[in-house]
Amino acid sequence: MQTTDKVVDTAVSATTETGGAIMSSLGGFFNSIQEGVGQYGLKIVGGIVALIIGLWIVKMIMKAIKKAFDKSKVDGTLKPFLVTLVNFLLKVLLFISIAGIVGIPTATFAALLAAVGLAIGGAFNGSLGHMAAGVMLLVFRPFKVGDLIETGGKLGFVREISVFVTILETFQNKTEIIPNGAITAGTITNLTTIGNLRVDMPFGIQYGTDIEKAKQIVMEVMKADQNVMKDPAPRVAVNNLGANGVELLALPYSTCDDYWDVYWDTRQKIVEALGKANYAAPLPQRIVTMKS
Repeated sequence: MQTTDKVVDTAVSATTETGGAIMSSLGGFFNSIQEGVGQYGLKIVGGIVALIIGLWIVKMIMKAIKKAFDKSKVDGTLKPFLVTLVNFLLKVLLFISIAGIVGIPTATFAALLAAVGLAIGGAFNGSLGHMAAGVMLLVFRPFKVGDLIETGGKLGFVREISVFVTILETFQNKTEIIPNGAITAGTITNLTTIGNLRVDMPFGIQYGTDIEKAKQIVMEVMKADQNVMKDPAPRVAVNNLGANGVELLALPYSTCDDYWDVYWDTRQKIVEALGKANYAAPLPQRIVTMKS
């Protein structure tokens, strides 16, 4: 009986000691949490408040910068790029300031940013290439906002040149978003550089008809068309002697905006005018010689 009482006392004593150790550990853990919250809690709250206020200030600054750009004579090609760059730099400065408020050393935070930058750079290697191409487009300026260009099989007006992509608006009112790397890697045809475009429109008349009269009819149509430019002056020339008729070539000039109006409408007016003058379209002809 005494032995049993000793065992029970020993078990109770061990349980008490274990419980005391656990309670002591928990107490130390909670004290550490309290000290940590007391030490860093205010800094974290201050950092969050500063972040919210800072983002609002950056937003206000960017609005003011955009208004200043709109009123200034800054080239429209550079505006989107400069706005994006300034916005990025302001946010980087804001996050560095927040890191200082929270208590993260600036040098450590800068090293962290560098490591994140390297990781992002490796993950978005192609995107960085498009960004470099965008910088090249802005520096060498093969085209600017508002120009009519053809690149990668796409024809349209340049509406925006951003860091990574160039946005075109086609004549069909489609928005084409083209990566800058694809543009610099291919051929760029700028149709706006000179300021006018020649619209080549071939048409045919039958052999044996009056070529000079046909040329005069076509010239009259082009001179009367308001979409055809007077300078450079339009011209009509013999382009080819085909198997079935004489191919003439109407050469009117137009602005970039009026190109398709001349291409379609003026062509129709030429066809109608020649029809009224009894100029028939060339038809396949064969000469058959009979041997006696």
